Amino acid sequence: MYSLERPVAFEQIVKKSRFLALGIPIASEADAKDALATYAHADANHNCFAWRSGQTYRFSDDGEPGGTAGKPILQAIDGQSLDRVIVIVTRWFGGVLLGTGGLIRAYGGTAAACLRAGETIEIVPTLEGNIRAAYSDLAILKARLAAFPGVIILKETFHGGGAELTISFPEWKLDDVERLVADTTSGRSTLFVKL
Repeated sequence: MYSLERPVAFEQIVKKSRFLALGIPIASEADAKDALATYAHADANHNCFAWRSGQTYRFSDDGEPGGTAGKPILQAIDGQSLDRVIVIVTRWFGGVLLGTGGLIRAYGGTAAACLRAGETIEIVPTLEGNIRAAYSDLAILKARLAAFPGVIILKETFHGGGAELTISFPEWKLDDVERLVADTTSGRSTLFVKL
């Protein structure tokens, strides 16, 4: 799965109506609500949107006929295999009725064009874990963890016998990280994963 690297906008005129799409990366439902509150235009006729974050999604037609705005925007998100993103398509009515099919094409097309214009990044599922290590193992363990691709040392807490490291790493590298910790410390330390 992919997400947008940064916010992106796209605007087009369809039969005198102005459509402005804004795609924004999000991390949660709260981010989606904040984005909607921040970027909805009060002077517009409609602020339709869709967002997806994992298995959770929402969409709204905001007064347009049912199924003509929010759902096509969500289909644009899903059609480009995007996640953790909200797309808000704002419409200023230009005086010409578009009909059901025209609205679906206008909202879905504007959202899709907006998302195509954005730069994407791959979403890598990560895990967090803790490692308790003796002072004698700490330096070499930290060096090997830092050199391991995708591992980030988030926190280091010292205690009487050594330290506790909190790390983040790609989910699919769990077995490799566990093996690295065990091999580096000759089995004296293990990785405890936070679920």
